Amino acid sequence: MNKKQFCILTALSGIAGVIMLITSFMINPGPPPHPTMPQFIDFGNHYRNSILIGAWLQAVSPPLIVIFALAVVHLAGAASKFSGWITFFGAIVLVIVSMIEITFYFSAINGNPSTIGYSSLDLISAVQHLYSIVAAPLFFFSLSVVILGSNVIPHIFGVVGIVIGSAFVILGLLALFYPLQYIIDYLSITQGFWWLFAALSLLFRSGKLALAEI
Repeated sequence: MNKKQFCILTALSGIAGVIMLITSFMINPGPPPHPTMPQFIDFGNHYRNSILIGAWLQAVSPPLIVIFALAVVHLAGAASKFSGWITFFGAIVLVIVSMIEITFYFSAINGNPSTIGYSSLDLISAVQHLYSIVAAPLFFFSLSVVILGSNVIPHIFGVVGIVIGSAFVILGLLALFYPLQYIIDYLSITQGFWWLFAALSLLFRSGKLALAEI
């Protein structure tokens, strides 16, 4: 595989990951706040298929986005640098947190409603705190440093990535004491557009990056 093909395929991986993630949010509605047991059971029965499909999409999409991010690290020649290693570590943390959250989606819909099923709602909320506290900031900060130290994609993505990572840090801390998850959800949508445009940038620059190798 030549460099241009590598850029195109990994950019498409990132684009597909974002599309799948946004689709999962659209088809996987959240339950009513603090539902009673009958409301919880009725919600699960009514939205079962969309929850399962949404959970599958939400499980597959982060690895696809991570593939794009690690491709940027590789193209930047940062795989052996400290920033590259931290990006690898951040990717692992991000995927682990995501998979734990999805596990509780499956336990909520498939588990006994009166035991693990109902408890899974609180566990999902708890894991979402981990995303804003450590997973997203670590990944954004480290990858942004890689971007700023290379010419793989425009440096503006590195600057905006640091801003997004900082916003996650602040909101992740405040959300421990205040009900701010809805704001974090909006920030999550914003970061989706960051990933989408970053991947599109790599796609459009694939020819230029390939020529730089000659």
